[in-house]
This record gives sequence, C-alpha cells and structure tokens, in this order.
Amino acid sequence: MKQLLLLWLLAGSALAQAQTIRNNAVIIGRVDSVTSAVLKEKRKIWVYVPASAHDPTYLPQRYPVLYLLDGDAHFVSVMGMVQQLSTVNGNMVCPEMIVVGIPNTERRRDLTPTYAASAGPPGSSGGGESFTAFLEKELIPYVDAHYPTTPHRTFIGHSLGGLLVMNTLLHHPSLFDNYVALDPSMWWDGKKLLREAPGLLAQPQLAGRALFVGIANTMPTGFDTVRVRKDTSEATDFMRSKLTLRDELARHPNNGLRVVAKYYPNDSHSSVPLPATYDALRFLFQAYTPSPAALVDFYEPGYMPNPAAFVEAHYQRASAAMGYPVLPPEPMVHDLADYLLQSKQPTQALAMFQLNARNYPTSFSVHDSLGDYYSAQGQPTLAAAAYTKALRLKDTPATRQKLSKLRAKK
Repeated sequence: MKQLLLLWLLAGSALAQAQTIRNNAVIIGRVDSVTSAVLKEKRKIWVYVPASAHDPTYLPQRYPVLYLLDGDAHFVSVMGMVQQLSTVNGNMVCPEMIVVGIPNTERRRDLTPTYAASAGPPGSSGGGESFTAFLEKELIPYVDAHYPTTPHRTFIGHSLGGLLVMNTLLHHPSLFDNYVALDPSMWWDGKKLLREAPGLLAQPQLAGRALFVGIANTMPTGFDTVRVRKDTSEATDFMRSKLTLRDELARHPNNGLRVVAKYYPNDSHSSVPLPATYDALRFLFQAYTPSPAALVDFYEPGYMPNPAAFVEAHYQRASAAMGYPVLPPEPMVHDLADYLLQSKQPTQALAMFQLNARNYPTSFSVHDSLGDYYSAQGQPTLAAAAYTKALRLKDTPATRQKLSKLRAKK
C-alpha cells in the first residue's frame, strides 16, 4: 500500500513539472539577449525557468541561478540534470534553479584572463576580465531584473571556461557563491593563473564559497599520475597543471573555501562535464539534500511522528547553508500533505497544511486546501473560516460554492 501511495505522489510531481508543449514541440527554455556596452556587442542567452514558476495555483517562487559558460554546448544536459535532481520523482538533491546558458561569440577572447602571444594576434585572447565585467555589471543585473531570482549564484565552466571560473574565484570571489571548474585549462599562458594561485588562495574573501574541480584523464598511453608529476614534456603539461592545482587547493585547508577536486580516470576532456557536473551539484547542495533513510522514514506511516517538523528543520539547515531564507516550496508541502492524508495520517497532514499557512499566509491555495481538509474531517466551522480567508485573497466560484454548501448544512 505504501508503495502505491508513493508512486501516486511521485507521478503527480513528475507530471506537474512537465515542460511546455507547443505546436508539437517541447519547449525547455527561451532565447533572450543583452546589449553589452562592456563587450560592445549583443549577447544571446539561453534561459531555463522551472515549470513551477508558471503554475498559477501557487504563489510565485524565486530561484537560485546557475550561470553556464559554453551554453550552446552544455545547456540541455545541465538544464535536464537540474530539473531531474530538483523535482522529477520527488527529488530534492538540489533546489530548483534558473539556468542561464551563455553561448559563445569569440570563445578564446572571452574565456582567457590574459593575452598569450602564442595563441594569435592581439585581441584574440585575454578578454576574460572584460567578460567578467559584463557578467557583473550587465548580465547578472539583467537576469535579476527580468527573472524571479534569489541572491544565490553558481558559475560553471569547462576547459577554457573552467579557467575563467578559476580566475573569477581567485580575483572576484564575491561574484558567485559556488564555482565549478570542469577540466580547467590551467596551462594557459605559461600557467600564469596557476602561479598566482598560492597567494590568492590565502585571501579571507574565499570564506563561505564553494569550489568543485573535475579533472579528466588527459595522460598519454603508459602514464599514471605519479609518472606525470615527474614528467616535463608538453604532452603531459595539461594534466600536470590540473594536479598542481589540486595540490595547491589542499595546501589551504583553513581559508574557509569548501573544496572538492575529483579525478575521473575513465573520462576524457570531452566526456567529463556530465559526470562532474552531477557530482558538483551533489557536493554544492549537500545541505539541501535529505538523507535517503529520512525519506524512507517519511513515507512509512508511524516512522516519523512529525513530518512537518522534519521538513521545517531541513529547510532551516538549507537556509543556513545557502545564506538566505529558504522556505519549503508551497507545491511540495501541499503534495506531501495530500500524501499523508491519503495514507490515513490526518494529524500529520494537518501539520503540513498549517506549515504552508505559516509560510504562505497570502496564498489562496493554502487556505482553500485547509478548508478542504477541515471539511473532509467533519469540522465545518474551521472549514468555513479557511474558505472565507481564501475568498478574501481570490474570489473563485468553486470555493464560494463549497462555502455556501457548508452554510446550508447549518
């Protein structure tokens, strides 16, 4: 029986988060643009906003933002991963997020922090600081003004994009909360950024930030990490630079930066973004993720006497980790309350409905649902009071009819 109820809840969650279908096309996002005075060009962005943002049943939500370099290459995979881990089948591995993919115009110019003469004529590289200024002064303010964002930001880049992620962390640490450098090109310009890293990793501004580094296997045949460290050939330069970065990060355990640098021996430079991004999301949002055992207890009647208290405490921990108040999402709490009601736990269901009422007192849906609960439990006075509150917020024929039926029975 428990399994059937759980499947009902998960199916409802998956259906609620289905993407828009229009003219037989599945719409996963939109193309927007920003006219940049810094870069002197118009830049397109690809934007995914969670489906819950468009659900008129509940109060509008706000979301953390994930900024993704090489957006034209990685947008679909990262967007799908975020959606899967935040909503599908009741997942809570990471929060729902807005994903902003940034396609390239002049990739090498924008993603390299310094000019390297060996890479081409002046202007072909070294525009990374200007691109960072574009992010800080134009793109982030634009996204915050036009989309329902929270202050929490994550920055992901691969290869040269990973180099820019590292440069931003070391030189502009306050710009993002989380940094994900996927196989970063630390070899660039004679390892200039790598040489700067020891001093910059000691700065107090890194405290409270998080960094995930994914390292692919870019060693020639016959090499292992021990031999690579001793080698001086150009063939191992890329791999050595990444291992040196990992070593340097380990030398600064007290700078307040949360760090994971993970080696993927079975992944190449091209294949590492997918598994490393998955691992990065799990690491960055580990405080957001309930334990599997807690979820089993939640869905087993009698194992968790106060599910609402569990949910509330969990989101208090998530708030502390993310640096701003994170409320349990109204739709999720509503679905959990319905599940508890269906599994014959009315007292626990009421506590969940009341949690929503405390967190979202101006939500029509919250009070309408409370009215339905009280009506089903044979408490017409409380049901009428809840319906009356709901109607003050939004007058709907269905709720007015429910209230009229209650009054007619008196």
